[in-house]
Amino acid sequence: MDKLNQHGQGKHNIQVMETLLADPEVDVILQEKVNSQSRYLDDILLTDDTLCGVWCMKGPCLQKFANKKAYVFLYGLLGCVFSAAYAYFNGTITTLEKRFKIPSRTTGVITVGNDLSQLLVSVILSYYAGRGHRPRWMALGMYTVVLFCLLTALPHFLYGAGADALSLTLEHRTNDNASEEALFRQQTKALCHNKNSTISECEIEVGNYSPQLILFTAQFISGIGGSLYYTLGVSYMDDNIKKSKTPALFSFSYFIRMLGPALGYGLASVCLKLYINPTLTPTIDNRDPRWLGAWWLGWIILGFVLFIFSTLLALFPKTLPRAAVRKELLKRQASKASSTKMEPETELPTSFKDMVKTFKRIIQNPTLMLNNFAAVFYFLGYMPYWIFLPKYIETQYRQSASASSLITGSAGLVFSAIGILLSGLIISKYKPRARYMAAWNVLVGAISVMGIISYAYLGCTENDNRAPLLPNGELNPVSECNAHCHCDYVKYNPVCSQDGDTTFISACHAGCRTVKNINGSNIFSDCSCIGKTPPFFERQTMSDESPILEGGVAHPGNCQVDCLNQFYIFLFVVCLLKFSGATGRASNFLVTVRCVEEKDKPVAMGFGLMLMSLCAFVPSPILFGIILDKACLVWGKTCTGNGNCWLYNGETLRYTMNYTAATFVLIGTLFDAGVWYCVKELKIFDEEIEMGEEEPTSS
Repeated sequence: MDKLNQHGQGKHNIQVMETLLADPEVDVILQEKVNSQSRYLDDILLTDDTLCGVWCMKGPCLQKFANKKAYVFLYGLLGCVFSAAYAYFNGTITTLEKRFKIPSRTTGVITVGNDLSQLLVSVILSYYAGRGHRPRWMALGMYTVVLFCLLTALPHFLYGAGADALSLTLEHRTNDNASEEALFRQQTKALCHNKNSTISECEIEVGNYSPQLILFTAQFISGIGGSLYYTLGVSYMDDNIKKSKTPALFSFSYFIRMLGPALGYGLASVCLKLYINPTLTPTIDNRDPRWLGAWWLGWIILGFVLFIFSTLLALFPKTLPRAAVRKELLKRQASKASSTKMEPETELPTSFKDMVKTFKRIIQNPTLMLNNFAAVFYFLGYMPYWIFLPKYIETQYRQSASASSLITGSAGLVFSAIGILLSGLIISKYKPRARYMAAWNVLVGAISVMGIISYAYLGCTENDNRAPLLPNGELNPVSECNAHCHCDYVKYNPVCSQDGDTTFISACHAGCRTVKNINGSNIFSDCSCIGKTPPFFERQTMSDESPILEGGVAHPGNCQVDCLNQFYIFLFVVCLLKFSGATGRASNFLVTVRCVEEKDKPVAMGFGLMLMSLCAFVPSPILFGIILDKACLVWGKTCTGNGNCWLYNGETLRYTMNYTAATFVLIGTLFDAGVWYCVKELKIFDEEIEMGEEEPTSS
């Protein structure tokens, strides 16, 4: 009965609205009602399209949240948790690799899964979902992201913590002597040994392919939800908000979303400090490389929060009530201006034929295509810095992995947030013409090109000279002094010579035969590649009770280099590019949604996402991965071939990577120049019609 009453009330509301619109004085009445924030106006527009809620979950309590502020805030929060999920995956990927013995090249394929699904479904879904109830379609898409979170955590519940992790707990430690013997064997693997020694044999890592398939499936499913969130969310925002306020609110929602990576990495840090099985007592601490954290716990938390926010998003109406009022006013004013009776706008039915026509309109739109290709080349150029920047800093400036991630994450977040908020406020206040915004994007591109080129010259010369290179730029780790050590399968564990001038790949490559614990740290001695220990070194490192060190001596870690000045300059340029790049996002978005018809906005966003997945997101990690491999000096060896890279040629990597990225960004800047030429007549703000209207502040 309640449903029948609601349906009858909806029909009555529509009839009342049609009667009022037929009255010559309705325009004045509606305008007065809007300006006075009358609740009666809201009541007559409570149709099925503007009613907030789903099924029995309807009523005045929900209807008061059907406004732009609530939507922008919830949309930003949902995006924040969504982006936190991807950051959490990146933060726990090393633990996943260790737990399930997944090689890095395989994890690269796994992470491409969401881009492949976006490539396949983004355009088609955006066409059909864009004509329907967009908040509910977005919620359905985010439910797939909830499924992604649960599927990613599933391998832990199927396969448990693993034998390696369980053997390092008090509850499963049955033989202390065996554990100590295994620890000793692990330490001696880094030393110089004979070929016929059993510890020189390679290890064959046997991994289970089922967890890898589950993780890839989870990533693939998440791409569906991501495409619906990005394509439908911004088009719904633009359609239901005054055009003059779109830049500021878009920037605000984007700012909230940008908090997601910090939240994701923070959650990963907290979860990984717990042991993989929190009910057991580990015998090692989290600084031990064998430590496996509770990587699965964060996925449960993220999935639950995403489910709550997605359900709230589904309660929003198809059209916000104030937006419905505004559209009626616009139609009435346009009808009076043309002195002709306007037919009510009908929604076109979805069909394959109409979809083909829509795609044709989009492809033949020069402004949109130039803008899309500019974004493609920008993403191609910037992708390696999003993926490999912590590794780049660690390699070039000898910063720790945790410090590199923390510095780049915090610095990038702060300056990007300032840039996006400032640009949105300026655009909303001053309402610049499309050509001015396009010209600013060209300037941002030029700044980016110069900044990326400067990266190539912000290297650390002392770091480059630590490893002696052959004339052809390669490094041969095998020399006369360590040829008898057979270090092919020794893992990368750098040591520094006693004079602080030479870094060796491992103690084995330094020819060291013994290791002793002195004052709480391991000291390698009897090193054939290092000169005899100077007397002053012995006095500084040894006490009266310490054993005598024979031959050359080395200590763990890379030799210290002073690269702080270059690193600070590099960090300043990174922050500058983060800020300038963020200021161009709002203008790029406005050009995209204004250069197409209103009904084509979701499809245009989906087409752009598909194009970026096809031409940037998928190929860029592969391309720059090849560039990184080409700059590798020393590869680790496994029984099946080469493993991971141990040492990079810093100078080759800087020039090759940065000049390649700068070339892509330069091409994107040229496309932005084409956009500047094409947007001469493009109108961003509908000032003529909106000039006399003052929207209520309560909405």
